[in-house]
Amino acid sequence: GLFGVPELSCPEGFQEAQDKALQESEQLVQKACSTPPGPETVRIFDQLSDALCRVADLADFVKIAHPDFAFREAAEEACRNIGTVVEKLNTDVELCQSLRRLLADEVIISSLDPETRRVAELFMFDFEISGIHLDEEKRKKAVNLNVRILDLCNEFLTAAHLPNKIDKHVLPEHVRYHFTAEGNYLQVAGLHADCPDDLVREAAYKIFLYPEAGQLSRLEELLASRNSLAQLVGYETFAHRALQGTMAKTPGIRHCFINAFIIKIFFRTQKDFEMMTKMKMKLNPQNSKLMPWDHPYYSGVLRAERYNIDPGLYCPFFSLGACMEGLNSLFSQLLGISLYAEETQRGEVWSEDVRKLAVVHETEGLLGYIYCDFFHRPDKPHQDCHFTVRGGRLRENGEYQLPVVVLMLSLPRSTRGAPTLLSPGMMENLFHEMGHAMHSMLGRTRYQHVTGTRCATDFAEVPSILMEYFANDYRVVNQFARHYKTGQPLPKHMVSRLCESKKVCAAADMQLQVFYAALDQIYHGKHPLKMSTTEILKETQEKVYGLPYVPNTAWQLRFSHLVGYGAKYYSYLMSRAVASMVWKQCFAQDPFDRAMGERYRREMLAHGGGKEPILMVEGMLQKSPSVEDFVDALVSDLDHDFETFIMDS
Repeated sequence: GLFGVPELSCPEGFQEAQDKALQESEQLVQKACSTPPGPETVRIFDQLSDALCRVADLADFVKIAHPDFAFREAAEEACRNIGTVVEKLNTDVELCQSLRRLLADEVIISSLDPETRRVAELFMFDFEISGIHLDEEKRKKAVNLNVRILDLCNEFLTAAHLPNKIDKHVLPEHVRYHFTAEGNYLQVAGLHADCPDDLVREAAYKIFLYPEAGQLSRLEELLASRNSLAQLVGYETFAHRALQGTMAKTPGIRHCFINAFIIKIFFRTQKDFEMMTKMKMKLNPQNSKLMPWDHPYYSGVLRAERYNIDPGLYCPFFSLGACMEGLNSLFSQLLGISLYAEETQRGEVWSEDVRKLAVVHETEGLLGYIYCDFFHRPDKPHQDCHFTVRGGRLRENGEYQLPVVVLMLSLPRSTRGAPTLLSPGMMENLFHEMGHAMHSMLGRTRYQHVTGTRCATDFAEVPSILMEYFANDYRVVNQFARHYKTGQPLPKHMVSRLCESKKVCAAADMQLQVFYAALDQIYHGKHPLKMSTTEILKETQEKVYGLPYVPNTAWQLRFSHLVGYGAKYYSYLMSRAVASMVWKQCFAQDPFDRAMGERYRREMLAHGGGKEPILMVEGMLQKSPSVEDFVDALVSDLDHDFETFIMDS
């Protein structure tokens, strides 16, 4: 069966696995309610969480990645059913009382270790944000709102990726062939941001982002429902509810962070837009006004012109095998960890090209498993992701339940004449996702509820973004980047140029991320919203981003991150700021420093979500960073390396 779960040898097995989990959870609920308050209460709650997550997390992956529709459909149904049960448990008064008795007993609480106490508080927080303190009628309303929000999220995500259709005769003939034809219609499934033809990019932007009434009402209902739920359970806005337990903590601190950053990079962004405008004027004198569909393309043209970083020059040095050896070598030196390929059993994987890696520590032994689903296939989502399939925890018998994760990429397959070759971007993404995997492997908490990446959203991306800094350091790259034919190492100047090229128009790229974060902040702020979501988009785009809004477009309807990162899109920027500080202070001098590697594991990776995120950052940096420090760290990443800059000038 999938992942070695015997029931999952066929789609119908999801029903069996689900029934088993629900039966186990019923017994654990009864046990929790009848057990006297103490550490055992927290252990039972965690067992309950584990019983449900073992099916829900696995199904969460299968529903989007399995090539067989029947498996995907069965997994989707299991996710929905378990999600509904979780929402009901979060409003179960008797279950909550068993935890409340524990938290109200000062003698017992003072005797608990910090991790057990935090896990108990996190479980209580789940009850509170679901409205446990409300009367029965309002609790039912909270459950119904949660279920409706779950449905709206799934519907919004699906529609966000659907193509738009247009009569093919509307477009000039030379533009048509860029899009998929369907009778008299053309399907526009994306922004075609890299296309050199300005007219193709403009057409794609205006057609793909044309507002669809159903999606517009879905988004409005989703935002209104989130706000209703937050207010029902006692929060001013959905943002106040979502930011509990994060590094930002409140919308006010998040707002300060975003605004301070806008002010710091304003002039750099304007300079980037001026450079892009000049380039557009040079290549297209008839229409030199910079538009939103121009930013990705002309920033790429400027990078290529200034640094000549044709990905084709780099790919031969980044074979998949070499990159995996590089990761293995880095983890070995830094953390004492090695990756070993393991044979899979029949039915264990969902595609024959999936590889299973055992993660082994030099003294502690086997830490867990990583399934590598690296290659492109039809119907596979075109996104790079890390999935927790099973969380680690200390079992009742004293054994440790090993974590299991999946890394999903969309790499090209090997050909007869060459192995799988990665572009620099693909190589960096591989390092990024492997950062998440190491967090899952090394976040060896006692409780599954806070294992690995089950932590605050604005902290979860720190280990993965930190790995990008390693991927861009010549000392690291030099250990593995070899030409697949000649064995020649990648020259240092090529790595330097690649790193510097990323700083070209980087302020404008970051400003775009700030715009997304600001938009997300307003959508999840005070309701009712003062304007429609499209009017808010127009105002925020022109105020924060700087490029004009295009009439009859609604980019927010394609903003799929509103589902997973609602009120928390700023997290990417904050995580990058922390990763930047950790890199510069701890690893820039020596990326293979074992003592620093051990400190990184001890202070940041080992706790999962079992410790306040800001305390983990303070432990690593050995100081308490301010909002100003976060902003300065991001801005300093935009500065050019003097030596490379002068050499290329």
